[in-house]
Amino acid sequence: MKKTIAVLLLVMLFAALALACAGTQQKEAAKLDLPDGVYSAEFVTDSSMFHVNEAHKGLGVLTVKDGRGTLHVSLVSKSILNLYLGMAEDAEKDGATLLEPTTDTVTYDDGTTEEVYGFDIPVPVIGEDFDLALIGKKGKWYDHKVRVQNPVPQN
Repeated sequence: MKKTIAVLLLVMLFAALALACAGTQQKEAAKLDLPDGVYSAEFVTDSSMFHVNEAHKGLGVLTVKDGRGTLHVSLVSKSILNLYLGMAEDAEKDGATLLEPTTDTVTYDDGTTEEVYGFDIPVPVIGEDFDLALIGKKGKWYDHKVRVQNPVPQN
């Protein structure tokens, strides 16, 4: 009887692992339902400290090629050093692929300019929250939920 229960538990464990892996692979393989092109899109975050620079009015530039999307956003400063598509605990692991900043120049409505960091963020889905971790100058990773929404083709 104990042997039967142990075998049954192992089968259930392997089935659960197979489903979890299939779900991950399916999410990674998902393509955006947008034609190839360049779009303006809203970048919404769960934090008042982590958002698009006011000069860009909450918008980033979404580039879609072969169903894969990347959103470029200019942030408010050079305080965020790296981003990670996923959770903070995974960003800290060896081999994690961190998103490196670019140096962007933003122009405000009054004509002044400033250099800030920007990032090219892979977009797994439009209109739904996804995990994006960040690390700043203090050296601590923070988890955030972000959403890319309302893409509008650029002319």
